[in-house]
Amino acid sequence: MISPPYMLAIDPLGGMDSYTQWLVGVLLLVLLGASLVGRLISGQAEGTVNVPLVRTFRHRVRTWWMMMSILVASFFLGNIGAVVLFFFVSFWALREFITMTPTRGGDHRTLFWVFFAFTPLQYVLVGMNQYSLFSIVIPVYASLFIPARIAISGDKKRFLERSAKIQLGLLICVYSLSYTPAILQLELTANHDDTVWGAEKPEAETSEDTPEEPAGGAGKPFGLLAFFVLITQAGDVLQYGWGKLVGRRIIAPQINANRSWEGLIGGVCSTSLLGSLLWWVTPFEIWEAALMSMIIAIMGFAGGMTMSAIKRDRGVQDYGTLVQGHLGVLDRIDSLCFAAPVFYHLTKLFFSVHGS
Repeated sequence: MISPPYMLAIDPLGGMDSYTQWLVGVLLLVLLGASLVGRLISGQAEGTVNVPLVRTFRHRVRTWWMMMSILVASFFLGNIGAVVLFFFVSFWALREFITMTPTRGGDHRTLFWVFFAFTPLQYVLVGMNQYSLFSIVIPVYASLFIPARIAISGDKKRFLERSAKIQLGLLICVYSLSYTPAILQLELTANHDDTVWGAEKPEAETSEDTPEEPAGGAGKPFGLLAFFVLITQAGDVLQYGWGKLVGRRIIAPQINANRSWEGLIGGVCSTSLLGSLLWWVTPFEIWEAALMSMIIAIMGFAGGMTMSAIKRDRGVQDYGTLVQGHLGVLDRIDSLCFAAPVFYHLTKLFFSVHGS
């Protein structure tokens, strides 16, 4: 069996092993270069550059900066810091989602519970690593509470539409995204052997009879979080790039004119290859990293298409236009929202120390 590099050395910096530090450092340098290139080409005369293409390029660079800022901050602040950061991202994304469709007076108290009770509760439970609770609070209890509370308000107009909108916003922007920081709570086995890869063991659990673990076997899985975020964002970029190069058959022209079958297939294959090259920051084998990357890319595509459909339905160009003077958060995290719970559950199912 091939021994991954993270089993050879560990140099903690905010929970990062040395290989994750190198990965993040290289990405930051690439982003810096991309930002400079974007600024240079945007300063060219309008007739010499493709303005929409340049705008899209700079938009995607800003997206990467946002993700990398959150990622680096999570590395230094630790598990709880990551939970707090993603809580604020969820809160803002939910605000954008709700702003997209006007609400009625009867919804306001329901929205108060959604924003100031269920959203923080979800992240508190994630921070406490209470999987049995954070996995059901929103899809079960919040989903029952929301229509009941709206009904109590006595406003029957568009009742189903209003209930569904609030439920969907809470499910996507809060519940699904909360699985991203939850990745840091996973305690996993490395490459299906007995080495613990994940959360540190409490001192009370150690004994003289316990065999010493190889170096790198007890670090926090920031590398896995970096892998997930990188692959999710790379999947979007690669699908877009392949679509521009060879895209011919648009999947759903009325939803997103930039999404083609050629772009999807090329992007998924390229993302799988990239994931296999980055297997060393994960507990996966090479082929497992490729498979997980393929799933991430497909779910990211599903997220992008779904959020595009919602925007087209509401006549919105992008979520950044909803709150004047601010960048659209939902435009940057739609892929993460759909990929995070699937990635978390598959990783937990097949690599968890406890087997579930």
